[in-house]
Order: sequence, then structure tokens, then C-alpha cells
Amino acid sequence: MMKNVLVTIPVNEGHKKRINEIARDCHVEYVPASELSEEKVAAANVIIGNVPAQMIQASQNLEFYQLESAGADPYIVPGVLAKTTVLCNSTGAYNRAVAEHAVALTLMLMKKLYLYRDAQKNCQWTDQGGVSSPVGATVLVMGLGEIGMHYAAILKGMGACVIGVKRRPSACPACIDELVTTDAVDSVLPRADVIFSILPNTKGTVGFYTEERFRLMKPSALFVNCGRGNAVESEVLLKALRSGQIAAAACDVTDPEPLPADSPLWQQENLVITPHISGGFHLPYTFECIVDIACENLSHWIQGEEYRNVVDFETGYKK
Repeated sequence: MMKNVLVTIPVNEGHKKRINEIARDCHVEYVPASELSEEKVAAANVIIGNVPAQMIQASQNLEFYQLESAGADPYIVPGVLAKTTVLCNSTGAYNRAVAEHAVALTLMLMKKLYLYRDAQKNCQWTDQGGVSSPVGATVLVMGLGEIGMHYAAILKGMGACVIGVKRRPSACPACIDELVTTDAVDSVLPRADVIFSILPNTKGTVGFYTEERFRLMKPSALFVNCGRGNAVESEVLLKALRSGQIAAAACDVTDPEPLPADSPLWQQENLVITPHISGGFHLPYTFECIVDIACENLSHWIQGEEYRNVVDFETGYKK
């Protein structure tokens, strides 16, 4: 019986040719996410792309599910996928896009460009005072996955001293000057000029940045979050910014998302907000990587080989 492959990501004709060649003995259907039906999802043996989790309903037909995202939060909830379904993500596709966005935010804070943009909107020719530099700065990278490592390499290349924080001890990567485990983070927070958070969404990371941890930071410290918004409560971040516990922050993620229009975070002068767009398909390179991963794993599914980026249901990220 012919197997069904359902592709929901916005592939072009060249991508379709690659997929069709790999799955030449299968029925391949390309359906935009906005046009999906429960029937098409239920009939699929393979899905490439993020479909609404409630549509899957632990389908027994679904053998292999390739996400377009690195995060897998909605799909690791018990009852969404059948136990026989192999779930893979697109870890590795977003490294460049998210890390470069985070570097841009870091430099924006260091050079006070957000204040100059505000002044421009008010037609004010105003000197905003002293700035800082990556050269000689101590940068703390919270989460040493592939995005954290990419960010660390860029900042180290710019002259920063980089401290990496991860859950388990390991050999120190070349892009890291000092490596500590999460249980020792409080000992290094007071040394950091920049804290870059790329923490995943786990039980141990929700509310990780407490009032106590912000009090450990330098008054001149800069906080950049491109991981998960729930790593810091809005009220806690707002208090740290208003009280001068830290100098400024930039967040590509918030809790909740979208951030409500009446949230006081929008009006906080020393906070830069971008609407969770550091990843996505904004950088063409990212989408090409996603297609590469999907094609590789589709081939592995057909050949009965080991997959790339199999998701760990405990962490929601690749094993």
C-alpha cells in the first residue's frame, strides 16, 4: 500500500523536485498549513511542517513527523503523538538567524541605538552619553546549544570573554573561555556585562531569572533573551529595569505572546522588544536548512536508517 507524505512548509518547485525524487514510491501532497484538514493529517504516514497539535490526535498512521521548528513544546504533550511516531525537529537551521539577531540586539544596547531611535522619532539631536564595547566585556551565555555556541563564537571573535552555562559538565568548547554548570550560575552572574539567555522551555527554566538573580547582576549589565519568554516573569524584568538593577534589556520572546498592547513593557525606555522573529523564515538560509534536514530524514525514513534531530520528550529538544 502506498504511503502518504504530507508537506505543509512553503516549498518551491526545486524543493518539491527533491522531495518527490526521495519519496518517488509515495503519494506526496503539498498543502499549506492554512488549508489543512483533520482528514489529510489523519491519513499521513509522514508530515513535514508544524500542523496544529490538536489535529494529530495520536494518529496511528503517523510514523515520522518532521517539525519545521527547533522547539517541540506542543507535540510532546501526552496524547498528541502515538508512541510509535518518531518526532524530529529542525535544530541547526536557526543558528545563524537567531545568533545574529541576538548579536544585533546586544550591540544595539551597548551603543544605545534604541535611545537614538527614540530621539529621532521626537526630532531630538541629543547625545545619549557613554557606550560600551564587546572588546573586553564578559559575556555570559545561558544555554550552550547550537544557537548559544554560534552567538558565543561571534562575541569571542569581537574580543569578549565568554562564560558558557550548561546543565551538565563537559569539555570546554573553543568558543568558550570558561564553562560552568547551571547550579553554579549565581557565582558568575555578578561578573557578567552581558547575559544572553537562550534557555529552552523546561520545568527547570520557567521563572529562572528571579528578583534575586537580577540583584546579583551589575547595574551596568545588559540582558538579552531569545530563548523562551517564561524564563523571566514580566513583572520581575520590569522591576529590574525600573529600579536600575540592570542597565537595559532586549527580548525577542515574552510571556505571554503576543505581548498585550496594555503591557507596561512596551513603554519601558531601556527595553527593546522584537516579536519573536529572530528565527522563522526571515533569513532564506534558514529555510534551506530546514528543507535539507527534512529531505535527509525523509530518506532515512524510507531506508529505515537512524534519524537526525530526534526529539527528547523530556526536554522538548533533540537528544
